[in-house]
Formats: sequence, structure tokens, C-alpha cells
Amino acid sequence: MDITHLEKQIQHKQSFLCLGLDSDLSKIPNHLLNKVDPIFSFNKSLLDSLNELIVAVKINTAFYEANGSSGWLTLEKTIRYINNNYPDLFTIADAKRGDIGNTSDKYAQAFFNTLEFDSITVSPYMGSDSIAPFLKYKDKQTILLGLTSNKGAEDFQLFPDLNNSLFKRVLTQSKQWNHSNNLMYVVGATKAAYLKDIRSIVPDNFLLIPGVGTQGGSLKEIFDNGANNKIGLLVNSSRSIIYASKKEDYLIEAFKVAQKLQFEMKQLILRCL
Repeated sequence: MDITHLEKQIQHKQSFLCLGLDSDLSKIPNHLLNKVDPIFSFNKSLLDSLNELIVAVKINTAFYEANGSSGWLTLEKTIRYINNNYPDLFTIADAKRGDIGNTSDKYAQAFFNTLEFDSITVSPYMGSDSIAPFLKYKDKQTILLGLTSNKGAEDFQLFPDLNNSLFKRVLTQSKQWNHSNNLMYVVGATKAAYLKDIRSIVPDNFLLIPGVGTQGGSLKEIFDNGANNKIGLLVNSSRSIIYASKKEDYLIEAFKVAQKLQFEMKQLILRCL
């Protein structure tokens, strides 16, 4: 997907909400367990219900890989369903790949060509040659881990100090790579205080921001510190939406949560017009 299409969808829907499909068999409503593929049925129903409120879908591959070949088949069915029925939704493979060049090349083929995702999350730790195979794809986005929400982020990303921290070096260095316009960056919602510094380094790239909802990130703080003149944000919410209820009313409750987030986003966007 051309990134300008995503920007238009944000304006059209007045939303920068990304739905995270971290779908877990042990957490979905019990009445779906008698389906042939319970997770796919769960995903499909959420997409059918929420597609007008969201602009992107993030599929965390670990929740599918954990179920072996059947889980991978569910992932394939889910991404195919999105691409066939809701092609305007920007799709993210939250796979956090990254390896030596020839291996990354195969990862890129798998997620961009075979599965036809619009983007993939990758780890920058091995440097430019591990990311280059992803960046060469036209109209595909490579989402680099920048500053994450987990406690362990302090071990490396914020070391040795804020002014010289590793995450800033990652951002600065990555801007020098070929096709860096195809980069997005992951910034955890609980790290919103760093967003102004991040925007000073990568003013034009999209930021994927997980952690709103269950993890407690502030939507207003994220927008005030991280939005650019094209919004440039995808805020992901997973558990707070998809597990809003474990009963047969799960779609009603999921819609309420997503609608509330989208309404807040609309107010923030309108404030900038």
C-alpha cells in the first residue's frame, strides 16, 4: 500500500486506530470454540464489526506460530480475508524479524510477497544489512523497533543516558539508509514523554504506538507530542478491544471500546484543522 493511501484513510475515517489481533484460544468467547477454526472466526467477526473505525490491523505472529501449522494457516486465512474484503486497511505483520542479509531477504519474501502484508516489524540490532532486504520493496513499510514500553528497554535502548541513548542512534543512523522513506518506527505509548525528541529526529515517518488501553498509555499525550502535519501516527490497541468481553456480546463491547478511541482521535484530528 502506498503510504499516501494510509494518510487519506486517516483523514477519511478521522481515525488513526490500529486493531491488534493478538488472538489467544484461551481468551476468546467460549461459544466460538465449536467453530472449525475458532481464532479465524473470532478475527473475522471483529474485522467485520470494526472495519469502519480502524485504519490498520496488526497481527502478532507469535499468537499464531504458537499453535504450529494450524496457527500459521489461521494467520494466512486472516491476512487473505483482510486483503480481499478490506483492502483499505493497512496490514502489519508484528513479527520482529531481523537477521543476516540472505535470511532477511527470505523473511521479506514471506511477509511481503507470499502473505502480502503491507508492513513488518523488525529489530535493528544487527544493523543496516539486516534491514536493507525489507526496505527495497516498493510500497511496503519496514517498522523498526525504536523505543519500546517494556521495562527491559532501559537495559539497552535508554543506555547510557537520554542524550546519547541507543534508541536515538538507531533513529539517526537509520535515516541514512537507502529507501529510509519506507521506514516506520515503534514507540511504546508509555514512552510518550520521549516523543518530541523522537519527532525532532524523524519528523516525517509514521510512528506505530502500541500500549494504549490495557498498558495505560495516554492518547492525548501521544498526539500532542507525536503527531506531525499528516498525523503520522498509528495507535494500536489489542487486548482492551478484542477481549472487552468473553461472552456472546463480545462484538458489542469491542465496538464500544473501539468507538470511544476513534471518537477521541476524531476530536484530536479536528482540533488541528
